[in-house]
Amino acid sequence: MDSVKEKYAAIGVDVDSAIEKLKKIKISLHCWQGDDVNGFMNKSANKGGVMATGNYPYMATTPQELREDLEKALSYIPGKHKVNLHAIYVDTDEQIDAVDIAPKHFAKWVDWAKKHGLGLDFNPTCFANQMFKDGFTIAHSDKAVANYWIEHCKKSRKIANYFGAELGQQAVNNFWFPDGYKDTPVDRLAPRARMAEAMNEVLSEKMDSKNHLDTIESKLFGIGVESYVVASHEFCTLYAQQKNIGVCLDSGHFHLTESVADKMSNFKLFNVPLLLHVSRPVRWDSDHVVAYDDALVAMTGELIKNNMLDSTHIGLDFFDASINRIAAWAIGSRNTLKSLLFALLQPTQKLKEIELGGDLTSRLAITEELKSYPFGEVWDYYCQQMGVLQGLDWLKDLKQHESTILVKRK
Repeated sequence: MDSVKEKYAAIGVDVDSAIEKLKKIKISLHCWQGDDVNGFMNKSANKGGVMATGNYPYMATTPQELREDLEKALSYIPGKHKVNLHAIYVDTDEQIDAVDIAPKHFAKWVDWAKKHGLGLDFNPTCFANQMFKDGFTIAHSDKAVANYWIEHCKKSRKIANYFGAELGQQAVNNFWFPDGYKDTPVDRLAPRARMAEAMNEVLSEKMDSKNHLDTIESKLFGIGVESYVVASHEFCTLYAQQKNIGVCLDSGHFHLTESVADKMSNFKLFNVPLLLHVSRPVRWDSDHVVAYDDALVAMTGELIKNNMLDSTHIGLDFFDASINRIAAWAIGSRNTLKSLLFALLQPTQKLKEIELGGDLTSRLAITEELKSYPFGEVWDYYCQQMGVLQGLDWLKDLKQHESTILVKRK
């Protein structure tokens, strides 16, 4: 390892310093990868454009099984992280509706998080519910429908605030709404006016920012809302800036030719908190497991180059039922952390100075040369430091776990 450190030191990079910074970065693992977005509230309801494809066996069917699978995944991921819950992941024997959720229905999740030193994030579940009507939730023209979702979102904020207070880590409460039209609407303004009014009501109670951060997530289009989505990127960005909340950029929610990385520095410049939902779009919002690709490297690179870690929360958002679900978490998380390490091992200040000086030849030469630097050896060294299996040893362990433990599930 000494020779690797020396190689990086020659370009002004301190490997140990980069590793110490990486240790402080938290990834929020999305619980819905573990059970194909079914949840434990109402499994028979229409998911409203949210779906996982595939039929790999051994899916978690209880909160306890889901937590066990998360524990196994986290054992393969270096560092201390968070888990992201949707409202449908209640852990209670009560038969409750989305407007009935309360902190007590997530107390077992909080106890589990405390035991393992984890943080928790939250999301109201504005799908998988019979009150998802005509393609609309909170922006529905029927006040009874809109009020139902306003109440659900209010309850969600209280739960996120409870998470933050109990765990001593700020909990992100992220609003994503599937509202929109399959075909081109006549009136694009009125639904957005209704959504803004409804969100004003949702946000009317002040929460302690130490415990709680609200974010709102945009989408380009979705299944059943191909022509018009109320919560567009522009709507969410402008609303968030006006209301002093955060914006969620989901890397699967934009056109494939758009660069999420290119958008990120704008939020830093105008002091808008950012939540990243890291996904991998294949033919748009297919939510494949995160791969170590150019798009991921560009996004995490922006975080490091622009000192955005303090104002950005990083979460995963994919659901693949065609492969082992624990492996999906491990692969996506490890790739995200690897890309952050790659960014931390860049001589960023030196490259900025070269660029500012107009030496674009050196900029290109150096950035290309860095792609073959031995950052993989640094990653293995980091895993070793954190007591996590290196290389593909984790996969061998998971295969053993599957053949001895998961196989017992019906």
